[in-house]
Amino acid sequence: MSKVNVDWNSLGFSYQPISQRYVANYENGKWGKGGLTDDANVVLNECAGILQYCQEVFEGLKAYKTKDGRTVTFRPDMNAKRMIDSAKRLEMPPVSEEMFMEAVDEVVRANADWIPPFETGGALYLRPYLFATGSVIGVKPADAYQFRLFGTPVGSYFKNGVKPITICVSDYDRAAPHGTGHIKAGLNYAMSLYPYILAHENGFDENMFLDSATRTYVEETGGANFLFVTKDGKLVTPKSGSILPSITRRSLVDIAKNLGMTVEERPVKLEEVGTFAECGLCGTAAVICPVGKVVDHGKEINIASGMEKMGPVLQKLYDTLRGIQLCEIEGPAGWVHEVK
Repeated sequence: MSKVNVDWNSLGFSYQPISQRYVANYENGKWGKGGLTDDANVVLNECAGILQYCQEVFEGLKAYKTKDGRTVTFRPDMNAKRMIDSAKRLEMPPVSEEMFMEAVDEVVRANADWIPPFETGGALYLRPYLFATGSVIGVKPADAYQFRLFGTPVGSYFKNGVKPITICVSDYDRAAPHGTGHIKAGLNYAMSLYPYILAHENGFDENMFLDSATRTYVEETGGANFLFVTKDGKLVTPKSGSILPSITRRSLVDIAKNLGMTVEERPVKLEEVGTFAECGLCGTAAVICPVGKVVDHGKEINIASGMEKMGPVLQKLYDTLRGIQLCEIEGPAGWVHEVK
């Protein structure tokens, strides 16, 4: 019996503080021992590196209840590895994979009552993040950092069924070649907020960002990778050095290959988007969100699968990945991590 007062059927995707979170500090050239705290607040000096020069990286993953009552997370080791890569790019001391996994397991165990029941379709969303706490006024890396991991219960992303969305081609650039588009840093998301709000004001659900060098190739949205399906059933994902290597996208690619599909990871021109049978966005929150229409400055590009439902190929990939995450389908070894 849960000891928390939560209306599981009314959960959306918003922050709700839970009982315990994990904290570790980096000082004098090394990481100290991390542990749990019930304090949800962060106290910083006014000159902290995160406030002055945006030294911050983060991750996102989920803990689930399975039908038989077990608690699992999906590929947390991949999040740990990506966070290490992100930290190195911003000259931050990486959190070891061992500490990352310890933080995930401790927070999930300590907040077991906050994990939505299996039948709700919800999960405990986990947010690990690393930021500069040391004071710095000249432009240089800070000398002190903090790693934290908190969780918040979230509901099923598609409460009213899966409905394809309409997106627009953005006039703004998400990331530059040789920049930071390939890491999960808060600064990448901050710059996407203005075009995101602008898209909503103009009646669109999301942006399609193009490559900043030529503005002819599809990159990603502000927070998700693209998936395309050709009319002959091939899965195509855009390839670029400034696209975030989504763990969900990489998992779906592996699933597609295991299902016998041909997969192409290659540059995708905007002009070919209308030739695809299906289009979707993929990420931790929704797994796959179908796209029915892309609008390029007034020109409508209609995806063949339409605006009523997810296309059959993406639906198969979605169902398979969700089945693996919830242990209803056996997936590749090591993909599901049980928290005991």
